[in-house]
Formats: sequence, structure tokens, C-alpha cells
Amino acid sequence: MNGNIVVGQSGGPTAVINSSLAGVVSKARELGVSKIYGMHHGIEGFLKDDLIDMSKYIKDDSDIEILKRTPSAFLGSCRYKLPKIEGNEEVYDKIFEILEKHDIECLFYIGGNDSMDTIKMLSDYAKLKNKPQRFMGVPKTIDNDLPITDHCPGYASAVKYIATSLKEVIRDNESFGAEKPTVTIVEIMGRNAGWLTAGAALAKGDDCHGCDLIYLPEKPFDMDDFMARVKKLSVEKHSVVIAVSEGIKVADGRYVCEIDAANVRIDAFGHKQMGGTASYLAQKVADATGLKTRAIELSTLQRAGTHLASLTDINEAFSVGYLACQAANDGKTGEMITIDVKSRNPYEVGYSIHDIHDIANVERPVPAEWISEDGTGIEEGYIQYARPLILGQLEPLYVNGLPKHLVLTDEDDAN
Repeated sequence: MNGNIVVGQSGGPTAVINSSLAGVVSKARELGVSKIYGMHHGIEGFLKDDLIDMSKYIKDDSDIEILKRTPSAFLGSCRYKLPKIEGNEEVYDKIFEILEKHDIECLFYIGGNDSMDTIKMLSDYAKLKNKPQRFMGVPKTIDNDLPITDHCPGYASAVKYIATSLKEVIRDNESFGAEKPTVTIVEIMGRNAGWLTAGAALAKGDDCHGCDLIYLPEKPFDMDDFMARVKKLSVEKHSVVIAVSEGIKVADGRYVCEIDAANVRIDAFGHKQMGGTASYLAQKVADATGLKTRAIELSTLQRAGTHLASLTDINEAFSVGYLACQAANDGKTGEMITIDVKSRNPYEVGYSIHDIHDIANVERPVPAEWISEDGTGIEEGYIQYARPLILGQLEPLYVNGLPKHLVLTDEDDAN
């Protein structure tokens, strides 16, 4: 690799997105890349020529180890969607002008569906204009909905946090004996795919009876059936804990969280912004039954818990970044690294490279056979799929009793 490289992070951060950044940087250092740039706030920052010199932060292996243990997106993220090429060539010309200005040979983008669309369009434009620069996608999303790859870096750590938190919530909910039970509804991220909420099933074990009901967006949500089940459980148990995806929908396609909402916010990608599903359902239950209810929204916590990250996830996130850099050095472009699981017991993993056009803008739902027929639970097939992914842990490096993180300087933050 003769030129410099640039790497960016996009979309919702994960507990291991910085491990992928560490992988790209580590391989680039091995290859002797002269200059490793970071995009400050993804492609949006890149369009402003806002770049970070990674040599200021990664000087040796100890910095790499701290970066692996740092949550959120070290470089800063964004939710910026590149426009279609046709009619917007000035945007792409500007990107390539900046690439040429900094002698950047390869661009790496760590992200999910929309980020892979960025790689697709940049590689398409390079081909259209006969440009030499190369573009590689590095998978990342707690939603676990990218196709082709067995699973996505970031997912396992989020699921580990979710399952751990639910075990603790269940234990807390069971601690009070009462004539009437407390109904706790836990809201988990997931707009259209219920991969994260499916992870609630992992809480069940010898020391935990698990969630009483689990609802994913892959099946229509029936409010009447839900209320009937809650009432039945409230007679049978003194503790009821329910996991719901933020994106569950009723039969007519409306999200539960927007049924009584005056307006629904839209993000930069045109997606409806989720939130409030658990609160809405908890209030419905309280009004209909008089039961004590609680609504818990895990929100950002489920993707920021690097202190509880899966070691398997950390290692795989590092590997996809490392291998993306190797692939670019080998002349690959317009592709993404995928994870291939060869065996789940014992767990054995490999990696491949796949054309970005088969991946960008494609969402993979939870397989129907992994969701119970009545839509209120998760089958054993999912447990066998997910359990190996959450194994292992990487001990944080503590300072004054709290985990140490690698952070940008005030100068870079101000750019």
C-alpha cells in the first residue's frame, strides 16, 4: 500500500466498534502505511475535510488495548446519508478531491446497512470515473441485520448486556412478595428486526426462570392477546417480566409506540425514531388491571457497555477491521468482511470477503423458525446460535476505580 488511508465510524456506536478501528489501525501500522487518518464524525466530517491524525493517539500496543476497552465511537459518528450519484456528482467530486489532497489510497467505513450503502456508492463512483481509490466495508451493528455475515460485531456484546440486565431485573422483581404482582416491561432496541430482543431469551438458566413474554417486530403485535396473557400471568405469578422490541407493530403496520403519539420524529435516514413502547404498554396494563407496573428502557446502555463486552465479540470486531485493511492492500474494493461460523459447538469461526452490492440496504430478520408460533417467545435454535457469541470477557483497565478510556483531545473535539 503506497498511499495513506482513512477510516470512519458511522451510525449507532457499539461496545466493540473501536475494536474494529483498532484492527484497521494495527494492520495499517504493520503494512507501514505512512499516514492513518480518522474521519471526525464519519463521512459528514470527511466532507468538511475534518480529519484526525491517528498517530497522535495510537503509539504502541498499550494504546490499542485501551481503544479496545473504550465504548462509543472514538472518532465520532454520524447519521449522514450520501445522496444518489445521479444529479449529485459535486458531492462525490468533493470526496475524491479530499482523498487526492491527502494522498488517501483506501477508505474504510465501519458501520451497518446505511454505512455499507456509502461504501457501495463510493466504489461505484470510483469505477464510473476510473478512480484508483479503494473502499472497504467493516461490519458493525447491534441490530445484527446485515445479510451474508453470520452475525455482526457489536451484537454479541449488546445481547450479553441485555441478558445480564434482564437477569438482574427479574431477580429484583421477584424480591417483593405481594398479593398482586409487579409487571415490568423492558424495552429493547430494534426497529424492524428483533435480534436484540431475542437475546432476552439468554437470561433463562438454572438460576433464572427468564422472561415471561418476549415480543419481536417480525410478528404482528395483538394488544388484546397481550392483555389477556398479562392478566393470566398476574394470577399465576407474583412477578411478571416482559421484553419487547421498540419496533413491535400492530396488524395495520403502525408501531405500538406511535399509536397515541401526536407526531413521530424522523432521523436523517428517513427512519422513524423509536422509543416509548414499554411506557405505553405499562400504562395500558395499569389502566386495565390496576396492577403495579414498571417500564424500563435500556436505550443507550445496551450498546455502550464495554465493561461487559463479550471477548468473542471484541476479537471478531478486531479481526474484521484487520482483515479489511489486508484485503484493501491486496487490491480489493467495494466489498465487506463477513464472519463465517464453521462450528458452534465447539465454536470455530472464519472470515470471507463479499461484494457490497449484496449487503447494502438489505435487512435480515430473525428467522421465523426461531420465534414461537404464538409470537411470545424464542425457540432453542436461537439459543444455540447466540450462546457462543457472548462467551468470554476482557477485564477493563481501571483508574481510580473506574474503567479507563481513550478519548480525543479538546482540539480534535472542537473541529
